[in-house]
Amino acid sequence: MRSRSARYVEAALAAQGRVLVAVGSAEVDDDPVRDMTEILNARATVSRSRPDRVPARAGSAIGNVRRVATERTFVSTRSSTPQTVEFSGVGGITLVADEWNRGSGSAAERPSILMLHGGGQNRFSWKNTGQILADEGFHVIALDARGHGDSDRAPGADYAIETLTADVMHVLDAIGRPVVLIGASMGGLTGILAADRAGPDRVTKLVLVDVVPRFEKSGSARIREFMFNHLHGFDSLEQAADAVAAYLPHRRRPRSPEGLKKNLRLRDGRWYWHWDPAFMTKPGDDPTLRTEKLEQAAINLKIPILLIRGKLSDVVSPQGVRDFLAKVPTAEFVELSDAGHTAAGDDNDAFSEAVAAFVKRSP
Repeated sequence: MRSRSARYVEAALAAQGRVLVAVGSAEVDDDPVRDMTEILNARATVSRSRPDRVPARAGSAIGNVRRVATERTFVSTRSSTPQTVEFSGVGGITLVADEWNRGSGSAAERPSILMLHGGGQNRFSWKNTGQILADEGFHVIALDARGHGDSDRAPGADYAIETLTADVMHVLDAIGRPVVLIGASMGGLTGILAADRAGPDRVTKLVLVDVVPRFEKSGSARIREFMFNHLHGFDSLEQAADAVAAYLPHRRRPRSPEGLKKNLRLRDGRWYWHWDPAFMTKPGDDPTLRTEKLEQAAINLKIPILLIRGKLSDVVSPQGVRDFLAKVPTAEFVELSDAGHTAAGDDNDAFSEAVAAFVKRSP
C-alpha cells in the first residue's frame, strides 16, 4: 500500500456554482471528501455585531450551538457575539484580538481556535469565518499580529518570525487549553513554528492557508511590491479600492469601498494601511535559513494538517503542494478553484466550509 502522502484523491464537488478540489486522502475509514460534501450541502446563517473590548483571561470555555437542519440549510438557534480582548506578547506588547464564545457553554472537549492573519492584514480578515466557526460552537480568537491592526507596533521594528512565534506562544499560554491554529501566509508560517514548539497536546490541528515553507519567490515579490507601492497612502477610499482591484483582478470589486475602513486609517487627510510601515522597510532574516527551519518544523509535526491553496495563487505552486504532501504525511489538501493567495477573502463560503469540515472532524 502506498504511503498516505502519495495517495491522492481528486474530487470535483460542485456546490452553488463553486468547485472544491480535494487532494490527499486520509485513512480509509476517515474520508475528508465525504465530510466536505456534508458541509458544502449546508449553509450557516450568520449575524454580525460590533464587539466590546474586555481583558482576556486564560481558560475561556466553549459555547454549545444547536443547529436546526432544513433541506439545504443549517440555521443556528443562537448567534455568538465577538468581543475585543487584549493579550500580552513578548516584552509586554499589547496584542488585540476578537473573541467569540468566551465562557459560554460547556463543550470543553472541543479545542479553541486561534486565527493568525497574513502580512499586511488584520483580524478582520477572519470576520466571516470566525463567526461561522463560533456559531458551530467553537471558542474562537482572531488575533492582530504585532504592528498590525490595533495591536502595538513592535519596539525596534522587531517583526522577525521568531518574535511573531513567541507572541503566539504567549497567547497560547493565556488561552490555557488545546488549540487549533489557522494561519494565512505569514500567519501560517508562524503557525508551523508555534505548533512545533507547543507540541501536539497544546496545538491539536493546523490549517495552512495558501502557504508552504518553500513558496514561490515571484508571488511573494508581487505582494511586497503592492505593499511598498502604497506606503504613502491614498487620497481617498476609492483610490485604495482601485489599487486593490488592480492587485486582485480575479476578485469581484465591492459596490462600496467602505469595507476597506477596517484595513485603513485616516491621518492628515490621507488613508494609510493599518500596519506599521517598518514591517516592510526593516531588513528581514536570511530566507534560506528560515525556509530550512520552517520545513523541518513542518516535518516534525504529527498532528492533522489541512493545506488550502487558491487555484489562482502565484505564491503556492502545484509542485510546492506535492513537495509539502510528500514531506508531511499528516497533511491533507484542498484547492479552491475561484481563489488566489487571499483565499479566505476570495471565496469565503467555500473556504469556511472546508475549514469547518476539518476542525469538526475527530482526529
